[in-house]
Amino acid sequence: MEWKYQTAENLAAALRAGEVTSAELTDDAIARIERDDKAINAICMPDFDRARVAAQAADQARARGEKRPLLGIPVTVKESYNVAGLPTTWGIPLHRNHLPAEDAVQVSRLRAAGAVVLGKTNVPLGLQDVQSFNELYGTTNNPWDHGRTPGGSSGGSAAALASGFGALSIGSDLAGSLRTPAHFCGVYAHKPTLGLAASRGMVPPSTPALPADLDLAVVGPMARSARDLTLLLDVMAGPDPLTLGIAHQLTLPPSRHERLGDFRVLVLDTHPLIPSGSAVRAGVARVANALADSGARVERHSPLLPDLTEAAMLYTQLLFSGSSAYFPVEAYEQLRTRAAGLSTDDRSLDAARLRGMVLSHRDWIEANSRRELHRHSWRQLFTEFDAVVCPITPTPAFPHDHNPDPRERRIDIDGVEYPYFDQLVWAGLPTMPGLPATAVPAGRSPKGLPVGVQLIGPMYEDRTPLRLAELLEQEIGGFQAPNTVPGPAR
Repeated sequence: MEWKYQTAENLAAALRAGEVTSAELTDDAIARIERDDKAINAICMPDFDRARVAAQAADQARARGEKRPLLGIPVTVKESYNVAGLPTTWGIPLHRNHLPAEDAVQVSRLRAAGAVVLGKTNVPLGLQDVQSFNELYGTTNNPWDHGRTPGGSSGGSAAALASGFGALSIGSDLAGSLRTPAHFCGVYAHKPTLGLAASRGMVPPSTPALPADLDLAVVGPMARSARDLTLLLDVMAGPDPLTLGIAHQLTLPPSRHERLGDFRVLVLDTHPLIPSGSAVRAGVARVANALADSGARVERHSPLLPDLTEAAMLYTQLLFSGSSAYFPVEAYEQLRTRAAGLSTDDRSLDAARLRGMVLSHRDWIEANSRRELHRHSWRQLFTEFDAVVCPITPTPAFPHDHNPDPRERRIDIDGVEYPYFDQLVWAGLPTMPGLPATAVPAGRSPKGLPVGVQLIGPMYEDRTPLRLAELLEQEIGGFQAPNTVPGPAR
């Protein structure tokens, strides 16, 4: 059997049936990486020797009768996670020799579940881009078109999955870093509810791996099927054993519904601050049509939806308020001077980014209070709907753009250029209030590029968007290997 694109669920079944060993799966994955990754550059730090040892140990554990959810499954890990004995650099040359002494909590959970870690996947410099390139490890290419980005910052993980380099990967998401690469590469990803999965050890290099409650940022699973997302989320979910985990245990509620026709879904494809490209709107329409054809209640408007412009401005300020925290004093003062020169009438996203970078603590508290009002509005909306379907970004994967000043970059939406970072507004929609969101494949663009959408669900009911993703996968299809012929559009 060809193991390259098999799901983790299928691999686990084959391992249990004795059709293959973990050692064979691992050797097969390593050979594929060594042969094919020269063109993709997804795996920036291989760990093949230890992977082979772990695979042999998994086979021995299975022979002893052990049962673990990922026993013997080859996986990859985003470079930003600490893995004992491997560099954690975040793509920053200064930290090329930083070797953590212990695994991040999520890497420990992977190993405890029996997974075989093949190595680490590439990221952008400091994890701060919608692409994945840096001076240390070079550029990761999109498996569908090597002239285009796989997205960022979990771009290496998405490219690895689309290339068949392991069945699962773990990434992180602050500005769409799980969902955008999944959308660009045609795979699945899940941004959990804020705080659902412990993130200790997913920290900048040379930063102590201490338990912390991060604002906006989460860690989450990536896979080639929706069911695999659920499998991996169950391994990742739960509080840090050093803090809430001392007293708390996690039990996620089941999905609100089990049949596609029972879901109540709000569908959005238009944002007041940036247009959605035709290919992305077609992907949203394909999902909406599948839902309607299955008998689901599908609405295009609701008075319960929080104001999208205010949500985007609030997200932008909160996001960029953290980006300047470690800037040199001189650079920070320059930002303060520029922000002071803004017109009070300037309500652009560029202005929101600049104001966010110099946000005072007093202003942050006020912004956080407004966020709580948005959370309340979302809770009300989810009494009437089970999920929201909307874009992840306005376009499919775009050509590599390595202009060192991101402010000079532009994103092309159906022939019209927009500021590069404006594309983050859709990713920020569930991020700002901390809602779960599942990225699912939704077809191809006219150029043959993958197009995905996100399914936003109620807070802590992570199984609702995941179950909806499983049902849609059955209805419209899911992952397809790069350069395969797309099926008919609905």
